[in-house]
Amino acid sequence: MNSRPTLSPQEVLNLTRRDFLASTGMGTLALASLLAKDGSLAHAATGAPSATADPLAPKSPHFQPKAKNCILIYFEGAPSQLDLFDPKPKLIEMDGQKLPDSMLEKVRFAFIKKETVRLMGAKKRTWKKYGQSGMDLSDLLPHIGSCADDIAFIRSMHTTQFNHHPGQLLMNCGSPLFGRPTLGAWLAYGLGNESQNLPAYVVLHAGRGSSAGASAWTSGFLPSSYAGVLFRNQGDPVLNLSNPPGITPEMQHLGLDAIGDLNRLRHQHVADPEIASRIGAYELAGRMQTATPELMDLSKESQATLDMYGVGRSDPNLKASRGGGAGQYHLFAKNCLLARRLVERGTRFVTVLHASWDHHSNLDNELAFNTGMADQPIAALLKDLKQRGLLDDTMVIWASEFGRTPLGENRGGSTNVTGRDHHPFAFTTWMAGGGIKGGQVIGKTDDIGWSVVDEPVSVPDFHATILNRFGFDHERLSYRFQGLDFKLTGVEGASVVKKLLA
Repeated sequence: MNSRPTLSPQEVLNLTRRDFLASTGMGTLALASLLAKDGSLAHAATGAPSATADPLAPKSPHFQPKAKNCILIYFEGAPSQLDLFDPKPKLIEMDGQKLPDSMLEKVRFAFIKKETVRLMGAKKRTWKKYGQSGMDLSDLLPHIGSCADDIAFIRSMHTTQFNHHPGQLLMNCGSPLFGRPTLGAWLAYGLGNESQNLPAYVVLHAGRGSSAGASAWTSGFLPSSYAGVLFRNQGDPVLNLSNPPGITPEMQHLGLDAIGDLNRLRHQHVADPEIASRIGAYELAGRMQTATPELMDLSKESQATLDMYGVGRSDPNLKASRGGGAGQYHLFAKNCLLARRLVERGTRFVTVLHASWDHHSNLDNELAFNTGMADQPIAALLKDLKQRGLLDDTMVIWASEFGRTPLGENRGGSTNVTGRDHHPFAFTTWMAGGGIKGGQVIGKTDDIGWSVVDEPVSVPDFHATILNRFGFDHERLSYRFQGLDFKLTGVEGASVVKKLLA
């Protein structure tokens, strides 16, 4: 009978996993003993990172933070700020009029035909002042209006991108280019995770699917430990979280131990941070098998809480198709409640994503459907966080990639104009909690909502302000990749919006 060749410890380290399994089988414990005697399991003198070090261990920021968790409510497609947040009586007066050619000459649109385009006011909307601050919101957002004194509205946002995918990349990653980390990944990298049993960064999805896909929650060039983990709406929240039939917990434990040993051996040899990320992912997945079912089980929430969020609501009978399939009202409400439960359990960053708000047509019905879905649960989230003492250090953000035009969209020269095109020059976002001073409006647009005329806020400014509340100087939070020190706010300059700081 032929015997297996005898390998030295260094030769073992040079093997790929497949080579190792083919030549030695699963004798992991014996191998580990051999390598320990040889000293090969000791850390290299070069100071390579330890594969046992937790990349998500809590870390200290540059200075004392005001916020420690973030919930980003991201509405893909761009809600119409002119119908929700930025009332324009003059635009209603000018409804149907043509803009001067000089204003349109150098402007690019996604679909508008400049020759026949006309202004379109929000004729069906009514507006009301809310809170002691007297904040103006449209009739579509009465619940969020009841939280006005906790919210800072930024009416002077502007962006360089007018198409969805690059716009979403810029708002989420600070760059319209692929391969950059998102805001959530940067915060997970900078601060680590307070939860031992749940991911640092979780994505809760509803609607029809966003155009950016996973690039809206990627870790980019950061180690994959910092990427968002997408929780599914059916079955296991994370694929393959449950053991297959016939696999006992003991069998799983032995298998994971063997894989972990192999990963550590390989990490010792090549010092690839992705191996450390993989080890951490396996270990976290094991802990999530216990923690995630408890997180997703809403049976211990009071009926009053479920009703406040609108869990179990039915969709209204509106002729609208962009908001997603059936059951969106219940699903979005559930996601908002899960967002609170996640930050309550230490998850650093939660994205509540819904698509789509890309209302090129049928604006009145489509917007009514989507705001009816979103208004009650978002207000409930703010109130719930506040009554639990979590809003002070949990930042809640409403954001999208750009706004909508004050012009009616006449795609193909159509005279049936019922929607708005993409508008990067002026739009509205808002922030609450987490060291943000509520009850105020930052910035101003002109009489028709075309351009910012006071206190402009760029996307890098927005990101710099968020990082500031988490204790980071945006110029110093960086990661070296391919010889360059990358930052969320890029190299073209950004300023913290000081009026937003509580």
